[in-house]
Amino acid sequence: MLYIGADHRGYKLKEEVKKFLIEKGYEFLDMGNSVYDPNDDYTDFAKLVAQKVSDSDNQSKGILICGSGVGVDITANKFKGVRSALADDIETAKQSREHDDTNILSLPADEVGFGLAKEIITAWLETPFSNGEKYKRRIGKME
Repeated sequence: MLYIGADHRGYKLKEEVKKFLIEKGYEFLDMGNSVYDPNDDYTDFAKLVAQKVSDSDNQSKGILICGSGVGVDITANKFKGVRSALADDIETAKQSREHDDTNILSLPADEVGFGLAKEIITAWLETPFSNGEKYKRRIGKME
């Protein structure tokens, strides 16, 4: 399962990403916000997504979107078992999966348009963890 969430600054991009995920056949659950609310807080949606991913025993992933991507990324990484990566390019997204087995992708809506977001998300979802010994060792140290 894929969980997705965004605040007001990421709301428009999230709505476009949802259509893209439907077109690609991905199963997902929108954790909010369900309406554009200029007074909402990114932490609320990041917590909902991160909790779902944390509770899934590494079976689920999440996508978070806010203006800079930083706030949702920091919030998500507070949860046990969550490894969120802030990515504004394809290579960072791929490497985060290959080396760090990330389970949440944080996107900066102020920096990434829909076209690039689709490419980043596709790369992130399709890139497997390399399962290399040094990477497993490093993840163990993070935990």
